[in-house]
Amino acid sequence: MPASTNKPLRYRQIHLDFHTSEHIPGIGSAFDPDDFVGTLKAAHVNSITIFAKCHHGWSYYPTKVGAPHPQLARPDLMGDMVRALTAADIECPIYISVQWDERNARLHPEWRAMSATNRYNHTIAGDQSAARQLSPAWHTLCLNHKAYRDELLEQAREVARNYETQGIFFDIILTPDCVCAACLATMEEHGLDAENPADRLKNDEWVNERFRSETSAALRAEFPGLRVFYNCGHIHKQGPERFASYSHLELESLPTGGWGYDHFPSSARYAATLGLDFVAHTGKFHTSWGEFGGFKHPDALEFEAAQMVALGSKCLVGDQLHPNGAINPDTYASIAPAYARIEKLEPFLENARQVSEIAILAAEFFHRVGARNNTSDDGAAQMLQELKLPFDVIDPSTGFDAYRLLILPDQIPVDAQLAARLDAFTANGGKLLLTGSSALNPDGSFAVPAGIRSTGAPVALNPSYMRAGRELDQSLTETPFVMYGIGQIIVAAGAEVLAEIGPSYFNRTFRHYSSHQHTPDDPSAAALGAAVTLHRGIGYVAYPIFAMYHAMGQPLYKYVIRGLINRLLPDQVLVTDLPSSARATLTRQAEQKRHILHLLYGAPQIRGKGVPAGENGVRVMEMIEDIPTLGPVTASVRLPRSPSRVYDALTGKDVPFSNGGDRVEVTLPSLHIHSALVFEGSV
Repeated sequence: MPASTNKPLRYRQIHLDFHTSEHIPGIGSAFDPDDFVGTLKAAHVNSITIFAKCHHGWSYYPTKVGAPHPQLARPDLMGDMVRALTAADIECPIYISVQWDERNARLHPEWRAMSATNRYNHTIAGDQSAARQLSPAWHTLCLNHKAYRDELLEQAREVARNYETQGIFFDIILTPDCVCAACLATMEEHGLDAENPADRLKNDEWVNERFRSETSAALRAEFPGLRVFYNCGHIHKQGPERFASYSHLELESLPTGGWGYDHFPSSARYAATLGLDFVAHTGKFHTSWGEFGGFKHPDALEFEAAQMVALGSKCLVGDQLHPNGAINPDTYASIAPAYARIEKLEPFLENARQVSEIAILAAEFFHRVGARNNTSDDGAAQMLQELKLPFDVIDPSTGFDAYRLLILPDQIPVDAQLAARLDAFTANGGKLLLTGSSALNPDGSFAVPAGIRSTGAPVALNPSYMRAGRELDQSLTETPFVMYGIGQIIVAAGAEVLAEIGPSYFNRTFRHYSSHQHTPDDPSAAALGAAVTLHRGIGYVAYPIFAMYHAMGQPLYKYVIRGLINRLLPDQVLVTDLPSSARATLTRQAEQKRHILHLLYGAPQIRGKGVPAGENGVRVMEMIEDIPTLGPVTASVRLPRSPSRVYDALTGKDVPFSNGGDRVEVTLPSLHIHSALVFEGSV
């Protein structure tokens, strides 16, 4: 039966993959319960997700619903783990693979998803067979088949009835672009067009939500204390109702596994607003899931774990057990330093909440796609992280009043209801920053009083140039700089113009071109319009500058945003001289009457340039190794009260500080990976 889950998620977790072919003998033959638990304990692990059913469709206990792995050397490998872990006070949620179940794909081809684009994971080049049958691919199952949904529920019930577990982790709930017979019928019933990709996505989401809501309702009725989570590789920014069937959130975001180092911070800053406990997934792997013999540098794991807790998340490291069941000592030796740090920090993490003055209204909410990245959201989050500006990522369900500045990145449509909320926000002193087409009405007016209007046409010349200067920001160039994106032709109607759009001589064609790449700016030509404006607390940039920054990484774009934010928020809660690749967050523990300042440095570098990626492509890989020591580092924070003491959370040593009005300044002689400074009595 389920163990009690009244307590919050634990901070030091492992997710143990075990996707094991029936063609490998002796499954679990080398499993040693004492060595298993002892290795986890030595690495400071206090929770580990273990496996009931894997992607191959095999179960690792004597199931009556599914099928035990035919090569199991220990008939109840999962049960042996549960008993050993429970005796050692290590939590053990249990894993069930959902849409990847290769055994069922063979037994029930009628349950298979039929991808409209014939895309499957792990396909090989040139395989034109139906559903990539000749590839070593997971053949995704469709949840629009009641018989399979019933089987999944019964297996979850079987596990929860017979084993002491805190929860069920349902993995692989995908949007497979399905056009199987059942999905075609459902789309017809709901008035959706099967030839429209957006409608196919709506159908996939409806099918998945039915599975989640039905399954959670049944499990909650029988096991009210059971945690339940459904993994799809990303926490979609679709509002809190999307997660009504979840007990908590797990943010899968392996930096070296294709997510990159910028995905998790944005995802965590959204998850923190939803009111659910959450844990972040990284991996011990050099690349990603499914890798044997790959090891991440311990410095990287230490940085990643520190960043997790600095953003209010619990920690989880993904691992994969060898088919023989022997736990890998090198893996846990690399995890131990990170989890030793987290264990010491836990008193300063419980119920700590981010202090965020700025909110990014997520473009992903308004432009739903199956992917896990929205370039406008990601670019905005990347900029604010590099500027060390504390922020949340929100959807429209979140109230605006807790923030001083609201950013609408690049492509936020504003209807009458949202416009009324924004007007109320600014009337109460809130500031807005708009970019690109955000808040732009079809008639060229803006849905908020930004003191500007659009001519209704984009900039015809590509590239165009921004004429700004150091009055906007001291790091900008005096001469025009190129804009790698299409701007709006904007006319000031009361707004102060802080920068203008300068034209190039002509667009590059075979008839007329200049130099290697693009045409230079025309200094003698009149400006095409306003590029950056400010009006009564509303800043505007006429380009989709966040998506442009995500694509091109031009620091000048960041300085444009910095110049605007410095005008909108002249007295920021956190200021530090850390370099742009460092990170900083400020949290508040209200009950303990203190703030904690987290300073982090672990700059990733692109080392791998040809890592295999889906559909036979390649990607680059960021990684962290041998993090250097910085110093000295200075930080200034604005606090409600002057602290009685400032000290290092890990060592307990006092840190000298100075007061200036409502600001407190500290200087650290050095910073290696992470420092957490406690401001006692500051609440």
